[in-house]
Amino acid sequence: METVKLVLQYVLALLMVAAGVNHFRNPRFYLRIMPPYLPWHGPLVFLSGVAEVVLGVGLVVPQTSRLAAWGLIALFVAVFPANLYMTMNPERFKKLHPALLWLRLPLQGVLILWAWWYT
Repeated sequence: METVKLVLQYVLALLMVAAGVNHFRNPRFYLRIMPPYLPWHGPLVFLSGVAEVVLGVGLVVPQTSRLAAWGLIALFVAVFPANLYMTMNPERFKKLHPALLWLRLPLQGVLILWAWWYT
């Protein structure tokens, strides 16, 4: 079981680093999913991308893995409003099937539990 846990730790870290890098490769997408009531869309997209990269790397460094896991949990909670905004406004995201938008909501819970495993 420990081997599976370690492999999945690296998978989560890789997913987070890739997602974070994507914030810089495709910032327009992330700007579009920001709920209008949030201020500073550009800086928030930048900061969330940096956070994903840093926390993803931190997850596989033994000295920082627990703190990074807690940081990922906080990040997943913080970005939930963007996922909810997408689900509630499917007309703005026509390239994504509405079912996919709905699946993103429980996926946040799965990601939180996955990160919690490393706390």
